[in-house]
Amino acid sequence: MAVYVIIDIAVRPPSAADYAQYVEKVRPIVEHYGGRYRARGGAITTLSGAWNPERIIVIEFPSADHVRRWWTSPEYRAIVGLRENSTTARAILVEGCDEST
Repeated sequence: MAVYVIIDIAVRPPSAADYAQYVEKVRPIVEHYGGRYRARGGAITTLSGAWNPERIIVIEFPSADHVRRWWTSPEYRAIVGLRENSTTARAILVEGCDEST
């Protein structure tokens, strides 16, 4: 069953250049480990509560094991500092559901 990585991210000025490098480099790594972007930025509309994220990313993976392999891979570890040094981010892993539930 698919799983989803959901990331709430805010870019910290003046680090936008580092984040831009990260965005450029991360997609092929995600895809190599079976991930597919379902949302990557784009317009956000708050429907309830006070949640007002700057940027949301949703990545679908075939399994939690695929996420772990991506998250701990040497390729990702080599660029993760670009994100960590340029953003404030929160990330969660959510299990998907089949269509009958």
